[in-house]
Amino acid sequence: MSTFLLLLEYTLIFSSVLMLVALGGCYSEHSGVINIGLEGIMVMGALGGALVMNIFPGLSPVMMILAVMAGSMLCGVLYSTLLGFSAIHLKADQTIIGTAMNMLAIALATIIVKSINMAGNASNPTSILQYIEQKKAFIVKIGTFEFNWFMLIAIIILIIGYIVMYKTRFGLRLQACGEFPQAAASVGIDVYKMRWAGVLISGLLGGLGGLVYIIAGVSEWKFENGVAGFGFLAMAVMIFGQYRPLRIGVSALLFGFFRALGNVYTGFNFLVALNIPSTIYNMLPYIVCLLVLTFTSKNSRAPKADGIPYEKGQR
Repeated sequence: MSTFLLLLEYTLIFSSVLMLVALGGCYSEHSGVINIGLEGIMVMGALGGALVMNIFPGLSPVMMILAVMAGSMLCGVLYSTLLGFSAIHLKADQTIIGTAMNMLAIALATIIVKSINMAGNASNPTSILQYIEQKKAFIVKIGTFEFNWFMLIAIIILIIGYIVMYKTRFGLRLQACGEFPQAAASVGIDVYKMRWAGVLISGLLGGLGGLVYIIAGVSEWKFENGVAGFGFLAMAVMIFGQYRPLRIGVSALLFGFFRALGNVYTGFNFLVALNIPSTIYNMLPYIVCLLVLTFTSKNSRAPKADGIPYEKGQR
């Protein structure tokens, strides 16, 4: 396979991860709830998908894809209820909740996987789950190019996200709750329900993004490593994309390209000739993240009521 084709392959799959998670964050933010816990939701979604692949290894390709997606989305939704209950009903600080969720997810996933391995009489239980054969259900060979079904699924969800956000009553009501919740309530919109909807959708898409992350990598995943900051990269994609689905898609491609470059730079002679350490290429997406947010974040307008607890009757 040519290096350019490999670069395209990695760019598309990493962009798919960022696109799904950033879109999930977009729903939550538009409802008025800041979701810092996307990283943790990704871990739990990845755990759900990996467990399904291990428990049901003999499923047909179509059933494998559907079952694994369902498992990852369910785990993502369930984990996001921690944010929903704490932020919406208890009026807790959303940033602190999200940070705690990120820390808890890695520890919880590690304990669960080690317990499963120990129950299976493993002599040296680790936090690793393998899914070598199961991973093949998600990949189609087109010549030398490995097409992953999640590349197409991410684009479909992006298009649906645009339609839902700007062309449906639900999307317009969701945005109203993130901008002027008191005004939205005055015309009969249930702000609590809309915020719950935004948080749960973010959990669903964040969990799915976690699944795509582990499918994009090797055929085993050590949960102690988490998702390498992809949840925070997705937040950068969301901010750079101005909280708009189509712009988020373009931003995801940009960040996905720099992440992919760290995997294939050795195939470009002019990059090898620069004698730049490999760690620099691995750091590229995070460096770009800092630069982009430094110069663009002040022009990015989050929903006005984002992060502000809603109090019924408050003016």
